[in-house]
Amino acid sequence: MHCLKVFSFCLILFLLLCVPKSNAQQAPFLTFLDDSWVNSTLKNLTPEEKIGQLIMITAYPNQGEIHKRQLINTIKEFKPGGILIMQGSPFETTKLINELQEVSNIPLLIATDGETGLGFRIDSTITYPRAQALGAINNAQILYRMGTDIGKQFKQIGIHVNFAPVADVNTNPENPVINFRSFGENKYNVAEKASVLTQGMQDAGILAVAKHFPGHGDTQTDSHKILPALNKSLELIDSIEAYPFKQLINLGIGGIMTAHLHVPDVDTLEIPATFSSNIIQKYLQEKLGFEGLIITDAMNMGGVNLPEGQAELEALKAGNDMVEFVPDIAKTIETIIEAIIDGEIAIDDINRKCRKILSAKRWAGLNNYKATSLENLYLKLNNPQYEVRLRKLIENSLTILNNDHILPIKGLDTLKIASVKIGGDTNSAFQEMLKKHTQVEHFCITKDASAEELEKLKNDLEPFNLVIGSIHEINMFPARKYGISEIQQKAVTQILSSKKSIFVFFGNAYALKYFEGIENAPGLVMAYEDSKLAQELSAQLIFGSIDASGRLPITINENFKEGHGYPVKNIGRFKYTIPEEKEINSVLLNHRIDSIANLGLDSAAYPGCQVIIALNGNIIFHKCYGYLTYEKQIHVTKSHIYDWASITKITGPLPALMKLYSERKFELDVPFSRYWPDFIGSNKDSLIVRDILAHQSRLQAWIPFWQSTVKRNGKLRTRVFKKNPNKNYSFRVSSNLFMNNKYQETMFDEIKESPLLDKTEYLYSGLSFYLYPSIIEELTNSNYETYLKNTFYHPLGAHSITYNPYKYYPLERMVPTEFDDFFRQEQIQGFVHDEGAAMMDGISGNAGLFGTANDLAKLMQMYLQKGQYGGRQYIPEKTIDEFTRYQFPEDGNRRGLGFDKPLLDNSQNELKDAYPAVDASINSFGHSGYTGTFTWADPDNKLLYIFFSNRVYPTRENLKLFNLNIRPAMHQAIYDCIKEGL
Repeated sequence: MHCLKVFSFCLILFLLLCVPKSNAQQAPFLTFLDDSWVNSTLKNLTPEEKIGQLIMITAYPNQGEIHKRQLINTIKEFKPGGILIMQGSPFETTKLINELQEVSNIPLLIATDGETGLGFRIDSTITYPRAQALGAINNAQILYRMGTDIGKQFKQIGIHVNFAPVADVNTNPENPVINFRSFGENKYNVAEKASVLTQGMQDAGILAVAKHFPGHGDTQTDSHKILPALNKSLELIDSIEAYPFKQLINLGIGGIMTAHLHVPDVDTLEIPATFSSNIIQKYLQEKLGFEGLIITDAMNMGGVNLPEGQAELEALKAGNDMVEFVPDIAKTIETIIEAIIDGEIAIDDINRKCRKILSAKRWAGLNNYKATSLENLYLKLNNPQYEVRLRKLIENSLTILNNDHILPIKGLDTLKIASVKIGGDTNSAFQEMLKKHTQVEHFCITKDASAEELEKLKNDLEPFNLVIGSIHEINMFPARKYGISEIQQKAVTQILSSKKSIFVFFGNAYALKYFEGIENAPGLVMAYEDSKLAQELSAQLIFGSIDASGRLPITINENFKEGHGYPVKNIGRFKYTIPEEKEINSVLLNHRIDSIANLGLDSAAYPGCQVIIALNGNIIFHKCYGYLTYEKQIHVTKSHIYDWASITKITGPLPALMKLYSERKFELDVPFSRYWPDFIGSNKDSLIVRDILAHQSRLQAWIPFWQSTVKRNGKLRTRVFKKNPNKNYSFRVSSNLFMNNKYQETMFDEIKESPLLDKTEYLYSGLSFYLYPSIIEELTNSNYETYLKNTFYHPLGAHSITYNPYKYYPLERMVPTEFDDFFRQEQIQGFVHDEGAAMMDGISGNAGLFGTANDLAKLMQMYLQKGQYGGRQYIPEKTIDEFTRYQFPEDGNRRGLGFDKPLLDNSQNELKDAYPAVDASINSFGHSGYTGTFTWADPDNKLLYIFFSNRVYPTRENLKLFNLNIRPAMHQAIYDCIKEGL
């Protein structure tokens, strides 16, 4: 049904754009010209009041009480027909509108210049992309929904008219007033974009007013300052400049704004089109057949070349129905009354214009005016669903201008990447998003940097084989080369000449022409704007999280002409977005996750935690709570590195074993002794690999290896441990404790000689996982950790995943675990918490991996996507299915191969008895970690959940995480939010 609606809308739009004038729709309010409310209201107005209805005065909600009193006095005395809203906050604007409406005998028509939505004038509200960016979009539905969203937001604040869209065709790149405010240089593209937005706004009940007729896109000067000239024949204007307006008239647009520009081919006297009856009456009304509201541009602009009062009179005489931004309302009314008396303008003309304005008010529902509610106003105006639309608009506008097989970036393990912010001295949102995808080192260079700083940048970039440059601080208007500095130009040239590079341009597309040679960049993305979302989405585009479909709406130079753009499809890397994009209520989701996380904090189940939720390949929630310790000195951040504990089992040896299985180097239904010959002849000779991985091989749950190294007096045996390392004692188990290199063989012997359980049944055992690193090294003929990093972690962009993080990261990035007062006698931080893994030199299959939550998510998402991530198949789909299915459910065993699975009767349990969430599907899988970590993937629901905490700080005796059922409760809350939707 949804697709049918979209198709129907597009078909209707196509027909509207193509129908001849005789079949054109009329402005929507014209059906109320003979309405009873209109008739009675008009009948009771004096001539002065009728003139007042033709005037729109200006209100500044942010200018306080004195300004408000002046407005109230003006309304009471002169009874203007409308108010033009300028700067203010949502609350003060709505409150002012309500107060002004209250003192007006006839409800006021409230308008604003919302070219980019309400945020164009009102702070703390949604600001949509500028028209130039919208001109790059090839998705009519998104633009239509933008129009309806703008309409809803306007109505929520009490506004009825939007002085938009800009329908000017910008054929002059140096245009100082329209420029990026236009949808582009192609009249068909401009007409389509303007029409779709108009339809959306008017369907939402907001009157659209297209501007600036007859077309301001090919002028050399700014009409705010002087009167520009449109030096074209009327025939050429009719073909190009007027084309979008003609289509909008056929569509039924409510209003058109006339421009303060001179058309010498039409008027020999140097008058603006605003005062030209040839332009307005003969051309716009008679030839083009427009019957809707005709409104002037602001009457205080420099392009208005007549005195106050006289200017407004000439505008009305020329055919305008309403004059806006009137500097002197008293003088205007007085001048028009005198003109009526002198016969210069007929009262019938005033009546006709007034009737149209009253009809527009009737269409807007002002005959039954009600004050606008202030309740939850900010939340209503910033509904996250509006942000979803904003994200989609930016996404669809991003335009790839060059792509020499470099976008999206692949082969992360082959790249050493640097990012350079060209313009600015602090890391940008673009750079922060880049590093979520992989390891990137950031650099900045300011617009006024010295030659020495530029040379230093060159040296700093020497070790890198890919540089991602982002160009910022570009002015939107063309004066002084858009504010581009020489150092910015040199920085781009320097990078292009020395490094394989990708550039993203955050600014007016016309300005790109000032970067000589940038057309040679292997990758070049036009982002049009420098907003936070534009930066974040551009970074995601570069790494293949989103598609690219934008087309350049203007011609930059011979290299980049209008319509240029390379489409690119995403390659299945994480997209970072908000819950509403996946039909989840973010307020509800945040409330439920927050409440459970804070329950854990308040109950001292952990000092801090971190949660990631990904749905259908989109990270929709990533939040940190609390501190690293109960001393509350350092907040948990997304960059903190956690001890994953037993999650290591499914992220360390298991991906390697799955890959080896798919390569037929590792089998499941054979004796484990094939791969661990030391078991031959022992009680473990015939244990089967599948049974061991499914935890029903009769192996003991664990062995406390460290206890065998303690003497009766509680001291550690010196033949096993020393406080200082040497060539024979190099296995580091803590800050100042080193183990005999050969003792590992003793540990293996303890596993070999350990008794088996009496019967075959499910019992979770970590013993075999001590052995897998050596087995994997034997089968791959490479170092275990190196193999994992080269085969999985680094290609995934998960560079933080590592054993022994103290070797690679500063201590402050690592989350502390337990204070070990029985073995290592110190606070554990940066060293693995598990004693057995510590005695394996920190590198084991049962525990020992560390990393960020974001990097764990990449590995788990690869599993969730059946072995694929970032355009690369790491593990065959069949292998993933085999390892993640229940292996022996008939024996009451819930386990997969290495992976944990839901309880066999999980869906029938109460939450307190469930594991994990009640609604976790039977095909879901994951693992928990002793330190307070948890990860779970559900392919049926395309859901990934990660919970990190250091619940063992300062002691493992703290069991509140389990007793409060924090992790399953939070997991279930996610399913509940999915079911409840928006």
